[in-house]
Amino acid sequence: MSFLFPYWWIVIPGIILGIYAQIKLMSTYRKYSQVGTARGLTGAAAARAILDQAGLNNVPVEEVPGQLTDHYDPTKKALFLSSDNYHGESLAAVGVAAHESGHALQHQAAYAPLEIRMALVPIQNFASFAWQGIILLGFIFGLFKMFLGIAIAIFTVMSVFQLVSLPVEFDASNRAKKRLYDLGLIQPQEREGVSKVLSAAAMTYVAALVTTVLELLQYVLIARDRD
Repeated sequence: MSFLFPYWWIVIPGIILGIYAQIKLMSTYRKYSQVGTARGLTGAAAARAILDQAGLNNVPVEEVPGQLTDHYDPTKKALFLSSDNYHGESLAAVGVAAHESGHALQHQAAYAPLEIRMALVPIQNFASFAWQGIILLGFIFGLFKMFLGIAIAIFTVMSVFQLVSLPVEFDASNRAKKRLYDLGLIQPQEREGVSKVLSAAAMTYVAALVTTVLELLQYVLIARDRD
């Protein structure tokens, strides 16, 4: 395999960072899932309070199955929380719920990076699904050089998407923390726990960007050597 991917070692730091980010997120989330909030708010209640205060009474907060499947869907203008965070009264649940509410606030404000990411979603989804199959077809039909160019284009799109996602995620967390503090949904002594949960989640997006960029670099170097 090394003769096809002589620069395979380039992606190792990204893989390590990705594994670390996931371990850090899960350990931090588990820790603060055991720490209740002083007000006893559920994640759903915290999200509802933030949305209502912003005039987003028409944005529903719904429960979805799975763990950390929380997300805001701008096409449906709805916020979805995993069962643990929907019903949970922990700092982790409130922090995650507030973060997703932050995306709704971004949508309301027409936050430019979010608008760009929304426009890139269909392309990103296709790229994520297609790249492995395209490379495999390149091997099968002996057209590796041509498919290498396609792979570079795909990973460029994915890198741009990941890059745009960073300000979107960090800004959503900042909005979340500000609303939680301003509305008095968490106490001053609880701020550190919420910040740690949101920082651990943000690290996964940094890791995703690094991993994708290193993958792109690998293909670029292979293409250079084959010219």
